[in-house]
Amino acid sequence: MLDYQPNMVLSTEEYSVVGTRPIRHDGPDKVMGRARYAADIHLPGMLHGKILRSPHAHARIRSIDPSRALALPGVKAVVTSADLPEVSAEVADQEEGATVNYGFYSRNVMAREKALYQGHAVAAVAATSPHLAEEALALLDVDYEVLSPVLNAFDAMEDGAPILHDRLLTMSSPAMRSGGWGNVEDGLQTNIANRFEFRMGDVEQGFKEAELVLEREYHTKPVHQGYIEPHSATAQWNADDTVTIWASSQGHFALRDHTSTLLGLPVSKVKIIPMEIGGGFGGKGQGGCYLEPVAAALARKSGQPVKITMSRTEVFHGTGPTSGTQITVKMGVTNAGKITAAEAHLVFEAGAFPGSPVPSGCRTIFGPYDIPNVYIEGLDVVINSQKSAAYRAPGSPPAAFASESLVDEICGRIGMDPIEFRLINASAEGTRQAAGPTYRRIGMVEVLQAAQQHPHLAARLEGPNRGRGIAAGAWFNGTGPASATASVNSDGTISLVEGSPDIGGSRAAMAMHAAEVLGIPATDIKPSIADTDSIGYSSGAGGSGVTFKMGTAVYQAAEDVRNQLIERAATIWDVNKADVEFANGELSHKEDPELKITLKQIARRLNATGGPIVGRATANPGGVGNAFGLHIVDVEVDPETGKVDILRYTALQDVGKAIHPSYVEGQIQGGVVQGIGWALNEEYFVDHEGAMLNSSFLDYRMPTSLDLPMIDTVIVEVANPGHPFGVRGVGEVPLVPPMGAVANAIANAIGVRTNHLPMTPGALLETLWEKSSDLA
Repeated sequence: MLDYQPNMVLSTEEYSVVGTRPIRHDGPDKVMGRARYAADIHLPGMLHGKILRSPHAHARIRSIDPSRALALPGVKAVVTSADLPEVSAEVADQEEGATVNYGFYSRNVMAREKALYQGHAVAAVAATSPHLAEEALALLDVDYEVLSPVLNAFDAMEDGAPILHDRLLTMSSPAMRSGGWGNVEDGLQTNIANRFEFRMGDVEQGFKEAELVLEREYHTKPVHQGYIEPHSATAQWNADDTVTIWASSQGHFALRDHTSTLLGLPVSKVKIIPMEIGGGFGGKGQGGCYLEPVAAALARKSGQPVKITMSRTEVFHGTGPTSGTQITVKMGVTNAGKITAAEAHLVFEAGAFPGSPVPSGCRTIFGPYDIPNVYIEGLDVVINSQKSAAYRAPGSPPAAFASESLVDEICGRIGMDPIEFRLINASAEGTRQAAGPTYRRIGMVEVLQAAQQHPHLAARLEGPNRGRGIAAGAWFNGTGPASATASVNSDGTISLVEGSPDIGGSRAAMAMHAAEVLGIPATDIKPSIADTDSIGYSSGAGGSGVTFKMGTAVYQAAEDVRNQLIERAATIWDVNKADVEFANGELSHKEDPELKITLKQIARRLNATGGPIVGRATANPGGVGNAFGLHIVDVEVDPETGKVDILRYTALQDVGKAIHPSYVEGQIQGGVVQGIGWALNEEYFVDHEGAMLNSSFLDYRMPTSLDLPMIDTVIVEVANPGHPFGVRGVGEVPLVPPMGAVANAIANAIGVRTNHLPMTPGALLETLWEKSSDLA
């Protein structure tokens, strides 16, 4: 058995820089308060924008009269949807295989015909102070025709339910497509935007071969990403009819594309300057374009720069949470523990506009398992709530809660150890998924084997009402285009410019990629994030893809520098470049030991020996590696109050190769914390009219350090052959297993299971009372 230590790395290959723990490059600026976030921007003559939001969950907008607001001294502009162009319903490709329907997108930024959720933006003002802008909002006269809202997916699918979009037609596709527009005559009016269907094998026969068949239904509520920094954007309309926007975004190139489309401008006229990001977790990703077009429209109309910063209440009311879900899972197994067939029906609430992450839920619900016969159906349903947004492994956490809860129940029924059951059915290289590609080299088996040997599983649980649970999780990870440049400075350092924003320590990870190639310390790499005018298109920070895709581009840019340094040394020595070697930051001649020169020495002679050395690379790499994790948790349940205490938590994950193990551990621990919140506390409280009742951090209960033990991590390294150092994405998988693991631990502790999230004290007490009533 391995001698496990807290937060250990099961390493497969050693490098000189990769796998070490240098200080992060942006750390001092953040610690000292020098880092600049979007809300820190102050421009001469800058106005402050505020957005008027609908008090109704469903209402037709008859008219908006801005005259009283414009008469208020200090108010410089008012914009409504009339100030933004009518955008056609073109469906454009987006990152990670998803799409965006700009007809819907523009109506989410600013309501046009109808307000579709409480908090939907209907108008905006710009004034000389935030308080004056707030005062002006109260003077905007909006005439609403209040309509009946539909607040959950199953009500939305009922005959006679209120229809959100008159021209919404259901699309059926295995791809991640957003629901389409068309003439009503083309089909029935509906709130079902998309239907996804995946089949593999003979499911009916598979269930016939099973000796046990179980089917259960699971429910989850919407939760928010809980990022600390609210959305903020500042726009300046320039004299040459271009616009510059300072924004907090996980994807500033996609934000540029979205903003230019919504403003009716060529992309060359929109420049996005990325600021530091105070948390996002997907909520500031590709769908997070809430303020930028509005700030730009106000700046154009007023002729002055405009900054808009959301309040915390606005973040909850006006941005996207996760989808509420109802998931039905059915599995058939033999008494020997082999899964013969599985079936899942996933219904995701998209919010006011199509585009929930139900396709990702379909792709991952059975991801950890090699199952020969599978049927999966996913429905994307619009309701009168905020348009759903991504949240770490979007779609996968509720799917895993359902499947892993059922797997645990099956293990209890057939009397099999839950790790052994998962090993019997574990996905491996060559496993084909019904809703995804055939796996390349993956580490699910290695993660399970590491868990088997971990002392957490062997530790005794003493005392009443204590239980242990495990759950697995999968994510397919993202890729996309990436651009990077690496320039040799005269002091021998390297200026590294990357196109993807840094939301999880990627500056340090990219610097370590370059340093490993060039054989120099990571501190000699000076990383920065470029604006959209200064480097080639780069996809955003989402889907755990930056270290893979941008790391590939940085590796190639550093290789370009390395090759140019070899050529420069060959020129200086007047030898064939094939005779020059480069190792540990030093160049030498293979045959002549007297010919040696360091990178720093060449750097001082650049101008005299041929000019600057700049490495460039663009990449759109394939071979992204799927990632898997397994979590073990011990809980104690108070039977009198229903309160759950987390006693011990261990998270094991295949990361491919940990570039910076400390950051990997932090990503895993952070995901676990968020998953515990999703499992036990977090939800949107919404009244019968669609109004959110807990839109503050005081009332929206997220875990604090007082709620948690130390979270131990085990980093398993099964190299991904698609990356030069074997990297897989890290940040998504940690949020996938926690809800299932906690649910299974609670069931083990009190002998009853709840299939609804969150498992609040009240919900658990109700479950215990039902158990007592049944026994009576």
